[in-house]
Amino acid sequence: MHTKTKQDKSVNSRRSFLKNSGGVALLIGGAGILPQIVSCKNESEIINAVNENGVSAWVQLTKEGLITIFSPATEMGQGSMTALPIIFAEEMDADWDKVSVEFAPQDADLYGRDLKWKGRSMMTFGSTGVMSYYSILRQAGAQARYILLSSAAKRWDVDIKNLTTGPSKIIHKESNREMSYGEVVSFLEIPSNIPTIPDDQLKDPKDFRLIGSVTPRTDIPYKVNGTAQFAMDLKLPDMLYGSINRGRLHGAKPTLKNEGKIKEMPGVVGVYDIGYGIGIVTESVTEGFMARHFLEIDWSKSDASGFNSADAFDTYDKVLEDGKSGKEMHNEGDVKLARESAANTYVFDYKNDYIYHGQQEPLNAVARVAEDGASAEVWIGTQNGVDTAADIAGALGISVASVTVHQQYLGGGFGRRTLSDYGVEAALLAKEVAPRPVKLIWTREDDLQYGMYRPASLQRMEAFTDEDGNLTGFTHDVVGDGVRLIADGSDINGYKIPNHKVVMHIVPHGIRVKHWRAVGHGTNKFAIECMMDEIAAEQNTDPVEFRKKILEPKPLATLEKVATMANWGKSLPSGRARGVAFLERSRTFSSGICEISLDRSSGKIRVHHFWSAHDAGVVIQPDSVVAQMEGGIVMGLSSIFNEQITIVNGEAQQSNYNDYPIIRMHDLPETIETEILKTTTPPAGIGESSTPLVACAVANAFFAMTGKRLRHMPFTPARVLEALAS
Repeated sequence: MHTKTKQDKSVNSRRSFLKNSGGVALLIGGAGILPQIVSCKNESEIINAVNENGVSAWVQLTKEGLITIFSPATEMGQGSMTALPIIFAEEMDADWDKVSVEFAPQDADLYGRDLKWKGRSMMTFGSTGVMSYYSILRQAGAQARYILLSSAAKRWDVDIKNLTTGPSKIIHKESNREMSYGEVVSFLEIPSNIPTIPDDQLKDPKDFRLIGSVTPRTDIPYKVNGTAQFAMDLKLPDMLYGSINRGRLHGAKPTLKNEGKIKEMPGVVGVYDIGYGIGIVTESVTEGFMARHFLEIDWSKSDASGFNSADAFDTYDKVLEDGKSGKEMHNEGDVKLARESAANTYVFDYKNDYIYHGQQEPLNAVARVAEDGASAEVWIGTQNGVDTAADIAGALGISVASVTVHQQYLGGGFGRRTLSDYGVEAALLAKEVAPRPVKLIWTREDDLQYGMYRPASLQRMEAFTDEDGNLTGFTHDVVGDGVRLIADGSDINGYKIPNHKVVMHIVPHGIRVKHWRAVGHGTNKFAIECMMDEIAAEQNTDPVEFRKKILEPKPLATLEKVATMANWGKSLPSGRARGVAFLERSRTFSSGICEISLDRSSGKIRVHHFWSAHDAGVVIQPDSVVAQMEGGIVMGLSSIFNEQITIVNGEAQQSNYNDYPIIRMHDLPETIETEILKTTTPPAGIGESSTPLVACAVANAFFAMTGKRLRHMPFTPARVLEALAS
């Protein structure tokens, strides 16, 4: 099993990416589910089929039996470049040892899937990759298998119903004959009618050979030996280097005072005003950073001028106290009646600060614009190559069809790389020096100070219970910047609560904000799950037992599983306490329990153990999912203990990992245990499910230990000491 990692134009353009097939390409119609398939036995036929029929290729076969499957999703460490091809290979009944994987071209019409809010898209985000491609790829793989069976049936003059398949081979049991998929290539014929394979004729999950098994990931060997290509690795002939000073005040406009002096510096090819920053193009990286150091820039004011994040929560509180109306996001049942008839009402406020994505690979891209300015290409690690092409086309004033995006591996995305700003910047600089290519590199300081943060917000929770202590409803007001970012995850899927209302109040500050792993679930589930514990404590009820009464059966199974894993209710060592949390994210149900200790003199919380259980439907790669859950828990711990962006007069005060610390190895839990429940329902989105469990589980454990509440993330030592003293 191998994956080609060195991408070039032959792999990434629609006209030529199939040149090296050396066999038959099964080309799939634009709908993505094989309404037609064209057999192409040489390069000319393949190119003509792609151009004339507007089709995409999911798979190629060679006479030697080698199989290439094209993966439409970004590979940023989550394993999609293995999971999606496995779905296709399962239904095709391919021998995985003979499979290689390539990035599919960035063409949403051919390789995308339909999203309700966006239309046709190839964007990899929100744990939706496997979930949204599962049916498409199963059907495509099954139809590819049907074509092979049909051709073999005709060759052997037997009824197709009497044929079956094994790993990359066709079997006729009655005559004891077998034929490899590679052998079929020489006489492959396309049936006049290729049926849609009914769901009941797809593989029964109990017969899965690849799905659900432990399968080595295709990308890891190349990341280990250093041959996997990230955009940062790329070096093109005659390449220049770009660097941009964007300042620290989001939205400010620059006035360069010493352009002439900068242009005279060694290696400087050009200096360019891009509207919100000053770009420099140089012959080397070192010369670029040196020249940038001497830029003298006056910055204008912006919408962020004068904003201080420490004052934001007073503003948010005033918005709610003044009774200003917001946008209703959920309204189920009759919250007004629940309030009026409540025996008890509880009101809690929860807060969170800005935090930064902190992806390992700094933002970077390589762009080349044709000398006539009519076309461009970019090499980039992006979660959204299609929109990147469109945005570059808009910036350069050319057609989208004239922009080619060469997808590369990503060194972390977490939502930041769904935006195309760094690709557009590279293209704008490349336009100035065309046709020489330009590699643009953001420094860590660039990305942190002119970053895109998870927004700060305030959640005000109001809960109602009846005389028997039953939770009858609650309201959730969330206030902050970031449009729907702050309201995401405010639903209560999985809980049997009859009345629920969520209202979002937007307060813009001019600060750049963006989706951060799990989007609003990390903040809103923190509020919801801490609220559940507060009510349980008021009723003197065990928090696990409290949730059991209001959880639906499917999510309840995850809570019961994790409680068993952690031996919930058993006595603990002295100085230890545990907390629990539940959530739903992208149709996945998750429950978590942590065990903590506390240094009361320093205010440092230590998480010793973390258990989690998840129901995500059919899981394609269990090992990868467990790894994602473990990584998500670590990321969650880092975010709630260490990470905080503070804004003073519109400028981020942190600059690099020295003052924005990421969790270190010695602060990791002694154990992280994850269980994935085995079910046969279609896959849900699981990649971001563990991260939001962390804050609420830790805060609830802290209460169990101290009787005090942590209601403001991150839980810095100073805030912990303040809570202890309250």
